[in-house]
Amino acid sequence: MRTIVPILLALLLLTACKGKENRTAAGNAEKPRIIVTIEPLRYFTEAIVGDRFEVASIVPKGSSPETYDPSPRQLIDLAQSKAYFRIGYIGFEQVWADKLAENAPHLHFFDLSEGIDLIYDESHAHRHGASQEEDKGVEPHVWCSTANAQIIAANIVKAMHVLDKANDSLYMERYKALSRRIERTDSLIRHTLATADSAFMIYHPALSYFARDYGLRQIPIEEGGKEPSPARLQELIDLCREEAVHVVFVQPEFDRRNARLIADQTGTQIADINPLAYDWEKEMLHAADVLRKHHTR
Repeated sequence: MRTIVPILLALLLLTACKGKENRTAAGNAEKPRIIVTIEPLRYFTEAIVGDRFEVASIVPKGSSPETYDPSPRQLIDLAQSKAYFRIGYIGFEQVWADKLAENAPHLHFFDLSEGIDLIYDESHAHRHGASQEEDKGVEPHVWCSTANAQIIAANIVKAMHVLDKANDSLYMERYKALSRRIERTDSLIRHTLATADSAFMIYHPALSYFARDYGLRQIPIEEGGKEPSPARLQELIDLCREEAVHVVFVQPEFDRRNARLIADQTGTQIADINPLAYDWEKEMLHAADVLRKHHTR
């Protein structure tokens, strides 16, 4: 499929431009649109832009942003939008964002990971023309962190200064309100984790930045996007006991069999977590609360 991407984009963007002309001639009363990659980013963006923009995410609920391919309709919608906000380093963006930028020069593209202290991890090695530094791989789940959320929010308000400078004061007011909510979330998490486990296991390592924020140890089951070998499974079972792990987090898009095997062997509890959910605040608090609830088990 990758070999036909430029042709597909050219056709879609031609269609998009004609559609845009038709709407303009008819007197378009629609709100301008901002496209984002994932639902948590829609949460942050909507908190700042309010009802002045329509905000839509490309990767739908239940899909993996590492492997998702957008539909032709989504590509047309993006070409007709005011801007595209990318979260930074997830697989979808590595494949598509640069191609979209090249083929839609009228769009504003913003990387909301700018300024974040990135975690480099060989298990997330880039697959598409990475630099020498990026060959180490960037741990892409930057939004799973209250510290990073503050940076993402600040980047959004900077982007809105470019897109709609006339309403700077409105966006700044909403940004400050969001920043206070993020501060409150951070405070609640710290209070909750004061009596919680300091180590946890997780199928896919989505909480690396969360763990760094709060001095926790994340032990991933998956390695480099691959299922663990039988020998590695035994190592994880032993490590689970050594580190007094009580919780194994599993995201909805991943298989539970290995997590269940480890839980059955160690008496740990499997807990659902969805880092891709729209309600970012609720999910961050949920992760901390699960670690607290199972602390004494």
